[in-house]
Amino acid sequence: MVRRHLRTHDHRLVPAATAVWATAVAGLFLSWQAAVLTGLAAGAIGFIAWRRAWWTRTCAIALLISGPVAAAWVGGNVLRAETHPLRLAADEGRSTTLTVELTTRPKGIRAAGFGGQQAGVDNVVMTATANGAQLVLLAQADRWRDLLPGQQVAVKGTLAPPRGGDLASALLRVRGPPIAPQPPPAWQSWADELRDGLRRAGAVLDDEEAGLLPALVVGDTEQMVPRIVDEFRTAGLAHLLAVSGANLAIVCGAVYLLLRRLGPRQAAVAALVALVGFVILAGPEPSVLRAAVMGAVALLALVLGRERSAVPSLATAVLVLVLVDPALGGDPGFALSVVATSALVLIAPRWARALKQRGVPNGLAEAIVVPTAASLVTAPLVAGLSGQVSLVSVVANLIAGPVVAPATVLGVVAAVIAPFWPAAAELVVHVAGPAVTWLIQVGRQASTVPGAAVSWPDGWIGAAALTAAVAAVVLLLRFKKTRTLVVAALVGVFVVLVPMRVVAPVWPPDGWKVVSCDVGQGDALVLATDEPDRAVVVDTGPDPGAIDRCLKTLGIKRIPLLVLTHLHADHVGGLEAVLTGRAVGAVAVSPLKEPAWAWREVNEQARTHGVRVVEPGAGERFALPGLQLEVLGPRRRPAHGDANTTVNDYSLVLKAHTRAGRVLLTGDVELAGQAALLGERDLGAEVLKVPHHGSRYSLPAFLEAVRPRVALVSVGTENRYGHPSPHVIDLLRAGGALVLRTDKDGDLAVLPGNRIVRRRRDGRSLDQAAQRALPDHRRHAGTRLGDVAAELLGDTVAARRAQARFRLLHLRNARRRHPSPHRQGDRDARAAAHRGDETGGGVRPRGGARVRRQPAHRAAGLARLLLQRAQGRRPVAPTRRGVARERGTGRAARAGQPAAVPAHRVDQDERDLPGGRGDRVPGRR
Repeated sequence: MVRRHLRTHDHRLVPAATAVWATAVAGLFLSWQAAVLTGLAAGAIGFIAWRRAWWTRTCAIALLISGPVAAAWVGGNVLRAETHPLRLAADEGRSTTLTVELTTRPKGIRAAGFGGQQAGVDNVVMTATANGAQLVLLAQADRWRDLLPGQQVAVKGTLAPPRGGDLASALLRVRGPPIAPQPPPAWQSWADELRDGLRRAGAVLDDEEAGLLPALVVGDTEQMVPRIVDEFRTAGLAHLLAVSGANLAIVCGAVYLLLRRLGPRQAAVAALVALVGFVILAGPEPSVLRAAVMGAVALLALVLGRERSAVPSLATAVLVLVLVDPALGGDPGFALSVVATSALVLIAPRWARALKQRGVPNGLAEAIVVPTAASLVTAPLVAGLSGQVSLVSVVANLIAGPVVAPATVLGVVAAVIAPFWPAAAELVVHVAGPAVTWLIQVGRQASTVPGAAVSWPDGWIGAAALTAAVAAVVLLLRFKKTRTLVVAALVGVFVVLVPMRVVAPVWPPDGWKVVSCDVGQGDALVLATDEPDRAVVVDTGPDPGAIDRCLKTLGIKRIPLLVLTHLHADHVGGLEAVLTGRAVGAVAVSPLKEPAWAWREVNEQARTHGVRVVEPGAGERFALPGLQLEVLGPRRRPAHGDANTTVNDYSLVLKAHTRAGRVLLTGDVELAGQAALLGERDLGAEVLKVPHHGSRYSLPAFLEAVRPRVALVSVGTENRYGHPSPHVIDLLRAGGALVLRTDKDGDLAVLPGNRIVRRRRDGRSLDQAAQRALPDHRRHAGTRLGDVAAELLGDTVAARRAQARFRLLHLRNARRRHPSPHRQGDRDARAAAHRGDETGGGVRPRGGARVRRQPAHRAAGLARLLLQRAQGRRPVAPTRRGVARERGTGRAARAGQPAAVPAHRVDQDERDLPGGRGDRVPGRR
């Protein structure tokens, strides 16, 4: 029996390619001096290796030549970019007018939307050249999205320093439309026509499939539903949304297989033509360029009749591309493409042979090892870029893999024939539809798995840490002595973590009644009923994916009432995700139907899903099992066409009575809206959804009237609006409230029994927030001196804090010698305060009020403050000589639970999921 020797790879060009790439990275992220030193060091290593015969002669000479060449070329390009006159002008922030030539297609930048600004693609970014320098252009999408590479245009804008990591000399913020654009090259117009044809043909599918198909084929993600992007990222399928070498391999491989009967050379020539055409169609993406050069080398070898290994082709691609365009050395897509290809070439064949030797069929072995090897090798880079590691990516790619090639080939065919035969292109798209739907379902189901993605440190530190961890595990598995220990540790972790996260997940906590969902810069709050899968949702946040993920983790399938406090983008952006796949009884909106685009979208979505839109008025009440809602505002009819502030002030304000206490839901009411609520109702609540993400437009008298023990602030991380305001946070904390923020604490759950549970952004860290007990208003009917004495004597630290709060209150509310100028929006609050009744917080003593002398002893002052707290926090107004207690005159507060009065007969329009039973809406008799 003749023993077959395994063919070894040719690694002679690998050191040279590595040296060129390292030189580019050093120049792009450090300086041109670092690039020169790195290249010269590589050349020195090659010279020593050649003299001492460490490697083969070809390998050493290639490294000796490529190192100095890369040092000179990359260092020169970086130095030219750093010293160009446009860089000097950018450092000074000058305005200029330039004639530029575009080098890439405009790519949309999706904005989540906030206030009256609609979510979507508002700006585009593209690269261009001008006066021998590379520029990055940031322009408005509606005026620049139709331009093509190769066009020359005049542009006006302001220069700014670039972000680094490339060869751009400046960033140009464009003002206005392109001036005098020149016609693009013919081949670019042809490629754009093909892409437009694919988008038109894909319109016959549903919105999700129609947006995914162009992204899968040519990387056009402009029409993708944001929910799909989020699900694919969590499932580890995000690489399918960008054109990569896999797309090119699929297209060229299909052409080669179809024409194989003509002969290997003829089929290779046809595949080479298809390669050039696909690069033009998809655009010069880094991964496409890498795959194109590598594929061209391999196909050229087939044409010449000389087979070559894939390793020299990959090394040649890196050498050529980085030397031609050093900016590719710092492109994440280029790095991911090269690393994944290396894994498929070097690791996957060995693993496949090992599986075959153990009896695994040939096709199944390759299907298993290809996504596994690619996922493991690229995991450090993905973790460094995204800050998370997908634990289901291997399985998701294994399930999705079989349909990627058919969907891609059919999409390319539809794009090619669409300009000439639109009906046939639509037919081809219909054939590709099931494959695209399968990909969507795989991503959706994989993203819902508990613990599908875990957080990880981003940047170079995170990538290096995960690389070290993976390398350590692989190294330990190679030795018999440590293999058993490593396998036992992995199995132990699996046995411990899986039951905790899948069988008995700790989120949501048992018995939750209120959850503030972490949806970024927006609001989304869920109020539970006594039925496990039924809840009221108040606002939907700006991101469909975030609110959908929150409702799934809570297990919400039926929503008798969906409340949109007002129609700003950060409150209605996730409406479609809430309505999809859930039984919704009605959508409640505020009386002000502004902005107009949001009102149209709400009506359209509600009509599509068969849900009725209602407009509850102040005083109306809703009753559900374990939950009662009362509409407090707005109290007057608004005028149309007002600004964003007016829209905020006319937010629906609700008071919910739950088994965890009273919850005040304030939407985005600002000064005028808060002042209008003072004196109308008993605003006291244990839990407050802080108005307008904690903005500075909050009345101290309003916060004092609510007297919350827990304040929930729904806000996005590092938002550019300055939310929440430190002043408002200080006021809430000075009043004794525990302030929790979704940007720092994640999802927040309020439970009965004085418990608050928060889930961090990584989805794994759950803890109970430190807090004081949520008070029961029935406990404060009379004086409880025993509690006061216990609190005063039991914790001296708490006493000092109480003293500090009293001093702040005294300084803030004492009479001023010189009245401050009147500010807009606080007229009602000032009048209430001057009357001294409960709505004004008792900030001024009424005439004839009984005045108590302020004792000089510190303990007596503390006792008075704590006595005020024990007596239900009735207003005490500090004066220059003492304090004045309000006698109870003025409008009497209406206390107690709201009656179970039906607000609307909305149950007739409530829809259940397929196969579900009908559900009744609050208060229906």
